[in-house]
Amino acid sequence: MTDSQLRVWVDGELVDPGGPSISALDHAVTVGDAVFETVKIERGVPFALTRHHRRLMRSAAGLGLPEPDLALLAKGIDAVLDGPPLDFGRLRYSVTGGLGPLGSDRGDATLTYIVLAGPQARPPASGAVTVVPWTRNERSAVVGLKTTSYAENVVALARARERGAVEAVFANTRGELCECTGSNIFVVVEGEVLTPPVDSGLLPGITRELVLEWAAQGGIRIREETLPLDVLDRADEVFLTSSTKDVLPVSAVDDRRLPPGPLTATVADLFRRCAARDADP
Repeated sequence: MTDSQLRVWVDGELVDPGGPSISALDHAVTVGDAVFETVKIERGVPFALTRHHRRLMRSAAGLGLPEPDLALLAKGIDAVLDGPPLDFGRLRYSVTGGLGPLGSDRGDATLTYIVLAGPQARPPASGAVTVVPWTRNERSAVVGLKTTSYAENVVALARARERGAVEAVFANTRGELCECTGSNIFVVVEGEVLTPPVDSGLLPGITRELVLEWAAQGGIRIREETLPLDVLDRADEVFLTSSTKDVLPVSAVDDRRLPPGPLTATVADLFRRCAARDADP
């Protein structure tokens, strides 16, 4: 994606994507003190925006930030979506702690609001994942919050890319299957679909949430269960969920190849049909 394809709005103004737009003293820059959401854009329309807003509010509260102004964010979203509709893309909006000291203490500045939108390639039909040696801390102060402190995800995803994988898989500190850098993970074992519970330390994804709800309504049983990491060595199927991947079949876990599976296909088809009926479920 080039700068010319991005649309960027900061604190009430459309800005040059390649130019300066926030202060070097913003707490998001100095210490990663910010929360954000990533939303799929399908034919110009953001998907599940209300649910993303709810999670943003939960993340801000968990980080101790003042309550974000959703009406102001809505103006930014309208601004970046104005113009020729994106066939498929990504909407990302962030709320930062604003200007702050050069350390972890917060000042009394107002929040900074950033909204971006741009096209991106549609996800592949399937993809490989790799297990990384680092862990999620299920007892972290920011567990379950979508903050901009993503350095460990950057490192893990870079390793995955080096190995030809689309995602990196984390265990937690107890050796349990947890999540990926930006996706939740599901496995099929002996005909049953399983996924790690929230108390494993994962970030509860919006697509994960909808898959669980729609599967229950559609008569597909998915059970949240604490799982050892080595469940990936015996799972018959594995799939990921995320806002821009929807339901993505996993074709390999490291050197272990996995054929396309019927339960993954059923869940993916259910998600497509339900999402097509309602852009803001």
